[in-house]
Amino acid sequence: MSHRTCALVLAIAGATAAGQTLTPAERSANIQAFEKVWTTVGDKHWDPKLGGLDWQAVHDELRPKMEAAKTAGEAREILNDMVGRLKQTHFGIFPGSVYHDLDASSGELEKGAGDATPGIDLRILEGHAIVTDIDGGSPAAAKGVKRGWEILRIGDTEIPPMVARIKEQFTDSTLLDLRLSRSVLSRLQGSAGSTVSVEFLDGADRKISIGLDRARPRGKIARLGNLPPMPAWSEWRRLPQDVGYVRFNIFLDPDGLAKTMEEAIKGCRDCRGFVLDLRGNPGGIGGLAMGVAGWFTDQSGLRLGTEYLRGLTIKFVIFPRAEPFRGPLAVLMDGCSASTSEILAGGLKDIHRARLFGTRTAAAALPSVIERLPNGDGFQYAIANYISQGGKPLEGIGAIPDEEIRATRRQLLEGKDSALDAAVEWIQKQKL
Repeated sequence: MSHRTCALVLAIAGATAAGQTLTPAERSANIQAFEKVWTTVGDKHWDPKLGGLDWQAVHDELRPKMEAAKTAGEAREILNDMVGRLKQTHFGIFPGSVYHDLDASSGELEKGAGDATPGIDLRILEGHAIVTDIDGGSPAAAKGVKRGWEILRIGDTEIPPMVARIKEQFTDSTLLDLRLSRSVLSRLQGSAGSTVSVEFLDGADRKISIGLDRARPRGKIARLGNLPPMPAWSEWRRLPQDVGYVRFNIFLDPDGLAKTMEEAIKGCRDCRGFVLDLRGNPGGIGGLAMGVAGWFTDQSGLRLGTEYLRGLTIKFVIFPRAEPFRGPLAVLMDGCSASTSEILAGGLKDIHRARLFGTRTAAAALPSVIERLPNGDGFQYAIANYISQGGKPLEGIGAIPDEEIRATRRQLLEGKDSALDAAVEWIQKQKL
């Protein structure tokens, strides 16, 4: 399955328990998995020379160890050792048990049956699943769910222990925020018309159980490659402070996004500044970053960065507009902003066109693939490298905010948006 990080988390069937002795069939499957990983890296890595690494020597060193592995855990360690020799992110082996925690509903999503939701968005704040946004007109809005409420249980799954397990597994990963939020969101998804029971801790710290219907999410259904269909929407408005504001959930609807951007720029040409909200946007079509950036500059020859694939180099050259918005530009982002969002945010910062507010992005700019191995584990690998215009890789580092702003449950319960408030305050201080 080829994709950017918008589909990073994929459920994979469970493999043999880490400490259980392997059967002959399982040993054979592990050896097949070893050969598949080794061959895939050799055939598809963007650098045919692997930075000078002797890949055949790595194979010859580790193959006997794989043949002697007595447990699934040992076999997985050997595979991770192999891809770890590359010293690059987006290469790893994941057990099926962890994937079950990460995304319980991906099987339904691939069939197109699990894409209905109650209309809730959330983030994990200080270890707690907190509602950060609610779609207007959604089942959650109709039942009175509020921003700042904590989600304690979804169906039979207790959320705090699940969050703790994932944090322990990926504590040092820049993808932690993305994985945590999706692990909870996936459990809210299901078939349209079905109901999910959710236990909340409300603003008064009272436990409330609510049955929430699932409805088709707003937006146009968009498709990219062999990924499951996904809704794409974009919106804009003029804030009371005479600041333009654009938000869109994914880079998958070129026509819709272009229309929204055009309407926003024309409708807010006299605004004091502009805010581009990329929080929670997991990426999508990389080329759309160049088009969006063009609405904020008329200078030719600017680039957001460069992507390197095997035998192909793609320069993310900005498409300037004849009449762009030239005023102050702020970009909002968080740990769930990934891939194309990072390319856009990081690139605008590098060319000194925008100031970034929020928290560091997911550091997952590379196009990557996740495949199921013969032994049941998941294998993620990147097929390209990306260097920002500032000369640094976004992968493993992410786009770094100029002003770090972290949301809190209390602020959400009070109806505040701290990152947006900080961006607007900065814009108001700029000279007209």
